Amino acid sequence: MSIAKHPAGERRLYMGNEAIARGALEAGVSVAAGYPGTPSSEIIETLAKAAKDADIYVEWSTNEKVAMEVAAAASFAGLRSLCIMKQNGVNVASDFLLHLAGSGTRGGMVLVPCDDPGALSSVNEGESRHFAKMVEVPLLEPADFQEAKDLTKWAFTLSEELRSLVFVRSVTRLSHASGTVVPGEIPAPRRDAKFTYNGFILDPMEGPVMSAPVTFKHGQQQEKLKRAEEIFEDSPFNTYAGPDNPELLVIATSACWLYAREALRMLNAEGKAGLLKLATTWPLPRKLVKKHLAAAGKVLVLEEVLPFTEENVKVLAQEAADEIGHKPILGKRDGHVPMTGELNPDLAADAVAKALGAQVPEVDPDYKTKAGQYAFFGAPNRDLTFCPGCPHRASFWSIHNTLAADGREGFVCGDIGCYSMAVLPSGFSTLKTLHSMGSGTGLASGFGKLGPFGLNQPVMSVCGDSTFFHAALPALVNAVHHQSDITMAVLDNSGTGMTGFQSHPGLPTDALGNEVPAIDIEAVCRSLGAEVRVTDPFDLEKTQQTLHELLETKKGVKVLILRQACALSPQRKGKKDFDMEVDAALCRGEDCGCNRLCTRIFRCPGLVWDATAGRARIDEVICAGCGVCASICPAGAIIKKPVSAQAA
Repeated sequence: MSIAKHPAGERRLYMGNEAIARGALEAGVSVAAGYPGTPSSEIIETLAKAAKDADIYVEWSTNEKVAMEVAAAASFAGLRSLCIMKQNGVNVASDFLLHLAGSGTRGGMVLVPCDDPGALSSVNEGESRHFAKMVEVPLLEPADFQEAKDLTKWAFTLSEELRSLVFVRSVTRLSHASGTVVPGEIPAPRRDAKFTYNGFILDPMEGPVMSAPVTFKHGQQQEKLKRAEEIFEDSPFNTYAGPDNPELLVIATSACWLYAREALRMLNAEGKAGLLKLATTWPLPRKLVKKHLAAAGKVLVLEEVLPFTEENVKVLAQEAADEIGHKPILGKRDGHVPMTGELNPDLAADAVAKALGAQVPEVDPDYKTKAGQYAFFGAPNRDLTFCPGCPHRASFWSIHNTLAADGREGFVCGDIGCYSMAVLPSGFSTLKTLHSMGSGTGLASGFGKLGPFGLNQPVMSVCGDSTFFHAALPALVNAVHHQSDITMAVLDNSGTGMTGFQSHPGLPTDALGNEVPAIDIEAVCRSLGAEVRVTDPFDLEKTQQTLHELLETKKGVKVLILRQACALSPQRKGKKDFDMEVDAALCRGEDCGCNRLCTRIFRCPGLVWDATAGRARIDEVICAGCGVCASICPAGAIIKKPVSAQAA
C-alpha cells in the first residue's frame, strides 16, 4: 500500500523520509523533483510509489539544480512543489537558489536538504543551513518523526504566506531512523496550473518572474525574513520544558533535541536545566529566545555540525545585553561540544554535566567490560570494499594494471560514487584525486592541457553513468572543445548504483516507471567528437588491450565505456552466469609465485583464504558468479562453469 493510502488518524511507523513525504502529500504537493543522494533518496522514492494514488508528478532530475528549476516552474504556475537533495546537492543548485530567493515563489515551494553529520555515507559533512542564511530564506528543522511530517506540511503554508522558498533541513539520524507518526488528511489534487506573466514587471504574482532589479527585490527578501520572524515567535513547533529560572538553558535543534532530553534524564537534571527546542532556526524568533536567555543563568547550544545556531544566539545576546545581562553561552566554540561529527546522548550528557559542574553517572564496570569484549571479538573487521561481482573491481583491476604496464606514471582523477572506494586498496589505490561529482573529468581536462609545461603522464578520469549526465558531461564538452589529452572511463552499471538504482537519463524508464527515451552515452560522446570504445569490464583481456590502444593515442579526448550491470541491480541480483570453484590440486596457496594474488590483492569477498587448508576457496553464499577471478589466477586454479551447462 502506498503512503498516500494510509488512513488519517491511524498510528504508523514511518522512516523520517517517509514522514516528510507524507507531510508534503498532506500539504497538497503537486510536483516533486530531486536527485538521488543518501540520506535523502527515500523521499522521492516514497512519493514516486504514491504518485498514481495521489495524482502527482515525480521525477529524478538530471542534477539538483535542474530539480530545483523543475519544482520552481510548478510554483510559478501556482502549484505546490517539493525539491529534495543531500547536502552536497545544495552546492550544485546554489546558482539558481540565489536567484530564486530574489524572484520569490508563488505556489508553496519547499526545499528539503538532508545533511549527513559524521559523513556516514558521504565524503564530507558539509552543512546546508548556511545557504538559508546566505540567500535569506526561512529555515525549519524538525526534531522527531511526527514533527518531520507536520513541519513539512506547515512549510508550504509558510512559503505561500511569504511568497518565498522555505528550507526544511533533515539529518541522517532523522531521515533514516523510524518512529511513530499519526498521519492527517490528504486533500484532493489541484489541476489549475497557469503561469501568469503579463502583469507589471514588479508584480510578484502576475508579472515576469525574475530576481532583478536588485534594489527592489533584495529589500523585499529582507522584509519577508522579518515577517517570518514574527510568525516564528508564536510557532507551536518551538517548545520549552523546565523550570522558570533554570541554572542552565539548553537550546537544541533537530535530532539533538532527542539527545538533550535523554541527557537531562540521564543526569537527573530536569530541575536545574530547561530545554528550549527550536524548530525555526533562521531567522531566530528574537523575542522568544531573549525571554529564555534572560531567565537562565547560562546557556548551552546543542546542534550538528557547525555552530550555526550558537553564533546566531551569541549575536542576539550581544545586541540584547542591556536587557538580559551577560550570559555565558557554551557550545562548540569553547569545546563543550565537539566541532565535528554526530552528537549522541553520551556527548550531550558530557556537555550538560560540564556546564553544570556535575558528573556523568558511571557505567556499570561489568557492562563496560562485556561491551568492549563484544565490540572487539563479536564481529569480524570489515574493510570498505566492492561487493562480490561488482564490475568496478574488474574495471579498476584493468585500469590499474594497464597504467602500471604503460610505465609513464599515468594517473586517474576520481569521482563520486561507489567507485570512489578505488582510492583505497579495494580498488587497488587507483584514484589519485577525489572531489565533487564531475570533478574527475574537470580536473583531467586541466591536467590534459599541461603537456606544453612538461607533463607527459597519461591522464585518465572515471565517472558513473548517472554522474555522466549529472556533472561530467559539461567537463567532457570542455575537454573536447579545448582538445585536452585525456582518456575518460565511463563505468556504466545501468543505474544510480550507490543510492539504490534510481533512474537517470541513460535508462529507458523514469521515476514513475514510465517508458521514456534513453539517452545513449556512446552516441553523445561520439557526437561531441571524442573517440569512443565500449567493452565489458568482465572481459579483462579485451578491456586492457583497448585501454592500451587508447593510452597510446597521445592527442585528444578518448572515452572508454565499461558497460556491465551492477551485481545488485534488478537485472542481475540473485542471478549467476557461472558456478565458481577452486581446484585444490592446482591452487598453490602461499607457495604460488602470485603470493595469494586472489585473496590478498584482488580481494573479492566471494574469494576466501582457508588458512587451515592453505588454499583459496569460493564462498558460494555470496559469490555472484561473474567469473572474473578465473581470469586473474596465474595457476588456472579457479574454474568457472556456465550455469546453463551446469543445470543441463
